[in-house]
Order: sequence, then structure tokens, then C-alpha cells
Amino acid sequence: MRVISGTAGGLKLTAPRGVTTRPTTDRVKEALFSILEHAGVLEEARVLDLFAGSGSLGIEALSRGATSCTFVEKNRQALDALQTNLSRTGCSRRATVLPQDALRAIEKLSGTGARFTLALIDPPYASGIQCTVLEQVAGQLMAADGLIVIETSSRSALPEQIGCSTRHDRRVYGDTAIDFFVTEATDAP
Repeated sequence: MRVISGTAGGLKLTAPRGVTTRPTTDRVKEALFSILEHAGVLEEARVLDLFAGSGSLGIEALSRGATSCTFVEKNRQALDALQTNLSRTGCSRRATVLPQDALRAIEKLSGTGARFTLALIDPPYASGIQCTVLEQVAGQLMAADGLIVIETSSRSALPEQIGCSTRHDRRVYGDTAIDFFVTEATDAP
């Protein structure tokens, strides 16, 4: 596992010990970030990396020009790897790490008025939490016209519309699917 491109391009990342975290493969990450870069989404983005694991996705965004990234992860081994990776890549100063459950973090961030232009969500495939998390992130944390990217099993399909977000695209890479949702303007502050 490595940073693909940008200021930290080529640096190896530490993966958390154990089997509770499933890192996004370099192949999928490279395809995803090629799409995001081509769309002009990364430059000066305010990123949320939910279920961050090792931080691979958020660090890639920071390496490619994102202004800041908030990482949310509750697993202790993953948090250790995340902190090591932030330090190794020089991304620590533009990062905020919330060591807590995703739903609790959404509530906390919503209370602070945080708004993100890009959310990267990679929940455990079998958790069944995908729609709930996507709806809450879209309704409480996203800037108008923000982009939410959610990684799921290619064997499951998310609805076209979830809360105030609409699927814009879906890409499948073997067992992994990447869905792109665009948020509509809301009355959120």
C-alpha cells in the first residue's frame, strides 16, 4: 500500500494489524483518484475520510491538493497506523483525527458546523450501515454540491437517491464498487 501521486507520491503506508480493516487496493485507489482529479474535485477540497482505517484515501487526497482532511476511525490498530502514515507523509498539520464511532463523529461534526466538499466513506461491507451513514453525511456535513464517494461490495447496490444526495456514477472493480453521490443544497447552516 502506497501513496499513488502528489507531494507524498511513492511513499509506503503502514497497514493496521489484524483482519478488522480492509484497505482499498492500489488499483481501486488509483482509478478513484484519477476520476476525482480529472473532475477537479481535489484542489483545495475539505475532505472527510469516514471509516478511515490506515488513512490511505484521505492521505491521497491531501497529497493531491486537498486543503484539509478529517479522519474518523475507532479501531485502535488502525488509529496507530493512521498516525504513523500522517507523520511519514508530512500530512499531519492538515489533518484532524477523531478516534470514535462514525455515527457519533457525524453528530459531533454537525454540531460544530463543519462542512466538507468531498467525503470518502469506506464502511465494512457487511455492516449494513452504508445508507444510514450516507444519508446523515449528505444531510448534515456536506457543502452544497459536495461529492460523496462510498465504497461497497459490488454484489450490493445502493439506491439512486439517498436523503439529499443522488448517485451520479458507479464504477465496479472486481469485488469492489465505488458509488459517487452529489449532494443537493440544503438549509443546513
